[in-house]
Amino acid sequence: MREIWGVGTPRSFRPIWVCEEMGLEYRHHAIGPRTGETQQPAFTKLNRKQKIPFYRDSEVALSESVAICRYLTRHSDNGTFYIPQTKKSLAEEDEWCAYIYGEIDQSGLYIIRRHGDLSAIYGESPHAVSCAADYVTRHLGVVARSLEERVTLMAGGFGLADIILMSCLDWCIAYEVGLPAEIQRYYEVHAARPAYGRAMRINYPDSFGGDP
Repeated sequence: MREIWGVGTPRSFRPIWVCEEMGLEYRHHAIGPRTGETQQPAFTKLNRKQKIPFYRDSEVALSESVAICRYLTRHSDNGTFYIPQTKKSLAEEDEWCAYIYGEIDQSGLYIIRRHGDLSAIYGESPHAVSCAADYVTRHLGVVARSLEERVTLMAGGFGLADIILMSCLDWCIAYEVGLPAEIQRYYEVHAARPAYGRAMRINYPDSFGGDP
């Protein structure tokens, strides 16, 4: 049995969406960040990082969203999810995932979160928030150029890199970081995916009346 711990963040959204998109059965534990739930002894025993998302099955235990998602993509192919089949295509997809996670997520959006939403913990810094928003905007421009003629990052179709990007775009919208026209078009296409809607309701239950 696959189990996923985590709710309420873009990073917990990713493995949930992968499972919903690929038709993988899983059990979901809706624990949030900074609620005290990740510091409980039972969860700490599972994941000493005390972070979400966390994933476990009979073979592995993983605690990084991109690693969890990459692992999950190897467990099914329902024909609608792009899975790289060559070393070249796998490297290209990994490059997109690393770029989006490293530059847009960690070096941009999380800085906004850290010195905005979490300023009571990390310190308030409007300048850091403004600079981080500008940084995200610059890198969205790079991504936009790759989406001028298609609506997936990989030529082969919708896949892992798109899930990572879409989770960041939801974050951008929440923080009022403007999206280039190419990315807005891309976002609207994939936000209409049925699995996206299901994952949103599971991961953000408070936004949907508490009913996943």
